[in-house]
Amino acid sequence: MTFKSLFRKKSANVILKQGGDGEHIILNKVLNVRDLTFFGIAAIIGGGTFSAIGNACFSGGPAVVFLYIICGIACGFTALCYAEFASQVPVSGSAYTYAYVSFGELFAWIIGWALLMEYSIGNIYIAFSWSGYFTNLLDGFGLHLPEWLTINYKAAHQAFLDNKAGEGLLAWANAPQIGGLHIIFDLPAVMINAFITWLVYRGTKESRNISNIMVMIKLVVIVLVIIVGCTYINLDNWTPFMPNGFGGVMSGVSAVFFAYIGFDAVSTLAEESKNPQRDLPRGMIYSLVICTVVYIILALVLTGMASYKLLGVSDPLAEIFKIKGIKWMIFIVSIAAVVAMTSVLLVFQMGQPRIWMSMSRDGLLPKRFAKIHPKYKTPGFATIITGLVVGIPLFFTDENFVLDFTSIGTLFAFVLVCAGVLTLPSQQGNNKASQIKGKFRLPYINSKYVMPLITITIFSLIIYFIPEFITSKFIITCDKAANNIPMLVFFVLLIVMAVLSFVKNLSLIPVLGLMSCCYLLTGMAASNWLWFSMWLGIGLIVYFLYSRKHSKLNAKE
Repeated sequence: MTFKSLFRKKSANVILKQGGDGEHIILNKVLNVRDLTFFGIAAIIGGGTFSAIGNACFSGGPAVVFLYIICGIACGFTALCYAEFASQVPVSGSAYTYAYVSFGELFAWIIGWALLMEYSIGNIYIAFSWSGYFTNLLDGFGLHLPEWLTINYKAAHQAFLDNKAGEGLLAWANAPQIGGLHIIFDLPAVMINAFITWLVYRGTKESRNISNIMVMIKLVVIVLVIIVGCTYINLDNWTPFMPNGFGGVMSGVSAVFFAYIGFDAVSTLAEESKNPQRDLPRGMIYSLVICTVVYIILALVLTGMASYKLLGVSDPLAEIFKIKGIKWMIFIVSIAAVVAMTSVLLVFQMGQPRIWMSMSRDGLLPKRFAKIHPKYKTPGFATIITGLVVGIPLFFTDENFVLDFTSIGTLFAFVLVCAGVLTLPSQQGNNKASQIKGKFRLPYINSKYVMPLITITIFSLIIYFIPEFITSKFIITCDKAANNIPMLVFFVLLIVMAVLSFVKNLSLIPVLGLMSCCYLLTGMAASNWLWFSMWLGIGLIVYFLYSRKHSKLNAKE
C-alpha cells in the first residue's frame, strides 16, 4: 500500500447502504426529535452542572459566564457542522464517519480513537462524581459505607503520602489488606457502570424511556435551584467580576467544555432514529441552546449566592446550599445529581459501542464489534467492552486526570468535523453540487471578506487594549516556550484561514467553528497535550499493525 492509501475516502453512498438509507439497518428505529433532544440534554446537563461548574467558577469567578458563552458559540458553530454531516450521512459513527467521508481513513481512525477516549474515559469522571453524590445521599438516610469502598485507590494513596486528613487517609488506614495490598475502590462508581452497561445492552427503547424521565426530573430540579438561589443572591459576590483576569477564566476551559460534549453523542444514534436527516440536526441544536442558557444562568446564581472562592469543590450545588443552611435543598440537589449523572452515563455508554460498530464495519476493528444482538438489536459485544473500558480504570485512576484528557480529545474531534464540512460541495459556493440529498442544509455564507475583517479586528484590539500581550506571547523565551506555542499556532492558523477564506471563498460558519475550537485548545495545559499525544501514538501503532491491513477499502485498490 502507498502513502496515498492512508487518505483513501469512503463513499457516502456506500456508508448509506450500511444503515443510513433505512433499508439496510438492523437496529431498532425508535427515536424521534424529542427523544434525541432529551438525549442531548441528558448528556450535556450532568457532570458539568453538578460537579465541573464548581472548579470553573473557582478559576474564573463570576466572569466564567464569558467562558460558557464562548464555549456555547463554539459548540453552536460545531453543532451546525455536525447537523450538515448528520443530514448527508445519517449513520452511526459520529465524527469518525464524517472524517472518513471528508479526509480519509487515517484521519477517520485518529478521530475514532479520540472518541474512544471522549466517551469511555469521560464516563470515568462522571462515575466518580456520581459516587460522591450517591454516598452523600446514603449518609442522609443514615446509611454509611466504609471509606475504603467510596474512594479510588490513587486518591487514598496520595492522601496517605501527603498525610492529609479526610476520607482518603481514613480509607488507607481502615482498608483490609491482602499480602500488604490495600483493598480500596469506589464501589458505587463500579456498580453504576455495571448497571448502565446492562441497561444499554438490553435495548435503545428501554434506555430512551429511562433517559427521558431522568431529564425531566433534573430540569425541574435545576429550575428550582435557580428560583431558590435567586432569593439569596448578594451582588457584592459579583465583585470583582473577573478576579483572576481572562487567563483565570480560560483556565476553566476543560471543566466548561466537558459540559458541552453531549450533543456529539446524539449523532451516534442516527441508525436508531425514525427520520435521522430531519431529527438529528434539530435534536443537537435544540439541546445545545437549552443547555447553554441553563449553564449561564446557573453560573450567575452560584457566584451570586457565595464567593467564588468557596466553589472549588466536587459538589458545588450541594455545597452552596450547605453554606446557606438550606438543608432541604441539599437533599433535593443530591437526588437530582444522582439522576442527572446517571443519564449522562447512559447516553455516553450508548454512544461508544456504536462508534466501534461503525469502525468494525469498515474492517478497522475485529468483526465482533459490529455484531448485533439478535434479540435486543444492540451492538452487544461492543457494549460489554465499553463497560469494561470504563469499569477497569475506575480501580486505579482519579477524576482530575480524566477531565482534562476528555476535553482535549473532544475539541480535536470538533476541529476535524468543522474542517471536514469545508470539503463538502454545498459549502464551496455551490449548493446544487451536493451528492446526497439531506433535509438540513447549513447555509453558505461567503467568508471572503468577513474572515479577513475579523482577523484584522482581533489583532487591532489586542494591540490597542493589551500591548504587553504582543511581547509576552510572541517573543518566546526558552522558559516560556511551552506556554506560548499554542497561542502562536492559533494566530498563525487565524492568518492562514483569513487568506484561504479570501482566495477560496470558504463557508463562514464552519470556518468560525474551526477557529473557535482551535482557540479553546490554547487553554489546555502542556501536560494535557503530552498525554493526548501519547494516546494518539498508541492509536497509530494499532492502526498500522492491524486496522490498515484489515480495512475493507483494501479490496478496492
